Amino acid sequence: MTDRSALVLTASDRSAAGTREDASGQVVAERLARLDFVIERKVVADEQWLIEEALVEGAGRHQLIVTTGGTGLTPRDVTPQATAAVIDYEVPGLAEAMRADGRRSTPLASLSRAVVGVRGRTLIVNLPGSPRGAAESLEAIVAVLPHALETLAGPFEHAEEPGR
Repeated sequence: MTDRSALVLTASDRSAAGTREDASGQVVAERLARLDFVIERKVVADEQWLIEEALVEGAGRHQLIVTTGGTGLTPRDVTPQATAAVIDYEVPGLAEAMRADGRRSTPLASLSRAVVGVRGRTLIVNLPGSPRGAAESLEAIVAVLPHALETLAGPFEHAEEPGR
């Protein structure tokens, strides 16, 4: 039995319209399920406000949110902007690790604008929209996910002092 839960949020106009299967969300959900996460899936169009709304709502219920899609260079790729708008702070090392690992397969990994950050006690991770890119990026950080989530869950050893 697990108490870890994750939201897999796909940002895709075509998947939201039902004209394309959400293959990347499926790959990510399957991998997280093998890591003993209880999975919720959601698909939204590439609209910043829809992504922000889903992230805020999901952060209230899940320890981990993994997004797929919208991390590229086109004007419709707004997942990083939506993520940046709702997080409390970034965790740049995880995004850097995903890009570095991705460059082993393709130099195009450097074009990813993926953001990783924290909202409250929820870790939010942006992955690319391609099933292969999403799977490889997630795999690049799987080893550190348990520690990151345990740290965020608390208790915090160095809590803020009263009056500060």
